[in-house]
Amino acid sequence: MASLEVLLGVVAAVVLLGVLAVRVSVRLGMPSLVLYLGIGMLLGESVLGVQFSDAQLTENIGIAALVLILIEGGLTTRWDVVRPSLGIGIALSTVAVAASIVVAGTGLHYLLGLDWREAFLWGAVLSSTDAAAVFSVLRGAGVSRRLAGALELESGINDAPVVLAVILLASTDPITWATPALVVYELVAGAVIGLGFGYAGGWALRRAALPSTGLYPLAAMAVCVLAFAAGQFVHASGLLATYVAALVLGNANLPHRGGVLSFAEGMGWLAQIGLFVLLGLYVSPSRLPEAIVPALIAGAVLLLTARPLSVLAAVTPFRIPWREQAFLSWSGLRGAVPIVLALIALVEGAPDGGRLVDVVFVLVVVLTLLQGTTLPWVARKLGVATGAEAQEIEVDAAPLDELGADLLQVRVPVGSRLRGVYLRELRLPVGATVSLVVRDAAAFTPNGETRLRERDQLLVVTTAEARGPAERRIRAVDRAGRLARWHGESGR
Repeated sequence: MASLEVLLGVVAAVVLLGVLAVRVSVRLGMPSLVLYLGIGMLLGESVLGVQFSDAQLTENIGIAALVLILIEGGLTTRWDVVRPSLGIGIALSTVAVAASIVVAGTGLHYLLGLDWREAFLWGAVLSSTDAAAVFSVLRGAGVSRRLAGALELESGINDAPVVLAVILLASTDPITWATPALVVYELVAGAVIGLGFGYAGGWALRRAALPSTGLYPLAAMAVCVLAFAAGQFVHASGLLATYVAALVLGNANLPHRGGVLSFAEGMGWLAQIGLFVLLGLYVSPSRLPEAIVPALIAGAVLLLTARPLSVLAAVTPFRIPWREQAFLSWSGLRGAVPIVLALIALVEGAPDGGRLVDVVFVLVVVLTLLQGTTLPWVARKLGVATGAEAQEIEVDAAPLDELGADLLQVRVPVGSRLRGVYLRELRLPVGATVSLVVRDAAAFTPNGETRLRERDQLLVVTTAEARGPAERRIRAVDRAGRLARWHGESGR
C-alpha cells in the first residue's frame, strides 16, 4: 500500500493531466475520453506497472461516477429546450433501446455464434448512449434544439432501462411474463422519486438561509445523490431518480444557481476523468488484440442496422424527416457507460464476461473516434446544423436574507433581444430596480435612458415578492424584445 502523500500526489497529477487533456482534445478535434483511457493504460500493468483488476470496485466507482455525470447533465439541461423533444426523447430511451437489443442481439447471434441470451446481453450492453459523451460533444455541434434536446434526454434516461436489462440478462434467473411489469415499476417509481426529491429540494433550498454560498452547490448535489440512494433502497431505478431530480432542481429558481451549475460541471468533469482513467487502468492491453475483430463486427452491426432501425421504430410516430433520423442514428455516442455495463455483467456472473469487457473497450474507442470526430461534419452534410444559436440569458439569484430581498445577476448573451432596449422599456415590476450595469469591465449606475448592449451584466435588486415577476419579465424581453407582452411571451 502506497503512503498517503504518494496517493494524493498521483491523484492530483492524474487530475491535472486530465484537465490538460481537455485542451489537447479540443485542438486535435478528438474526444477527451480517448486521452483519459490512454492515461489509464499508461499507468497500468503494461507500461508503468500499476496492477489493478478489481472488477467489483471498478463497477461501484463507475456507477458512482455515472451518478455525478447524470447530476451535471440534469442540472445543466434547460426544460424549455428539451420540452418540445420530450416524446421523442422518451421513445428513444425505451422503444429504441428494446429494438436495439433485439436487432443487435440477433446479428451477434448469427455473426459471432453467441447463444441467444448472451447475444441479447451483448446487445443490451451496446444499446446505451453515454451522457458524458453526448453532453460534451453534442452541445458544440450546432444542431437544432429539438434534436439536441431529444439526444440529451435519451442519454440521460436510457441508462436506467439498460442497466435493468443487463442485470436481468446476465443472471441465470428465467425471464417470465412478470419481468416487463417489474421493469415498468422500477422506471416509474424511479421517476416519481426523482420528482419528489427535486421539488422538495428546490423548495427547501429557496427557503434555507445557509451561512455560505458554497453550501448551496453541496446541498443540491446531496439532494440528487439522496434520490439515487432512495431509488435503489426501494428497488427502483436510482439512476433515473438521479437524473429527474437534477433536471427538476436545475430548472427551479435556486439561490446562487450559477455557482450550483459551475460546481456540478466541475464534479462532472472530475467524474469523467476518474472513471475513464480507472477503466483504462483496469483493462489489460495484452488481451485487446483478440477483441479487435469481434469489436469491429459488433460495431458494424450497431452502426449499420441496430441504431438506424431502433431510431426508425422510435420516431416514426413523430414524423421526423429522414435527414434528422439519419443524424439521430449517427449520434448514438458511446462512452464509459457500455464499459461499466459490461463490468456489471461480469460481476453478475455472465458467461465470458471478461471477453465482453475487452470487446466493448475496443468498440468504444473505435466508435468514439469515428462518431465523435465526424458529428459536426455529418450535421452539416445532412443540413441539420443551425449554426450558432443565441445563448440563453443567465439569471443568477442570491438571497439577501436580513433585508428580505434578492439580488439578481443578469448576463445579456449574444443574440439576446435585450440588446437595444432602454431600461425604462424593461418595465420591471414595483419592488425591482436595476442598480448597477457592468460594461467592458467598467461599472456605472444606470438610469431610464441607459440602453442595454450584448455582454452587459446587470445587478437587479428586488423584494422577495417581486423576484419571480422580475425574472419572468427579463426572460420575456430576452426572447421577444421590448414588446414581449404584445407577443404573448410570459417568460416562463
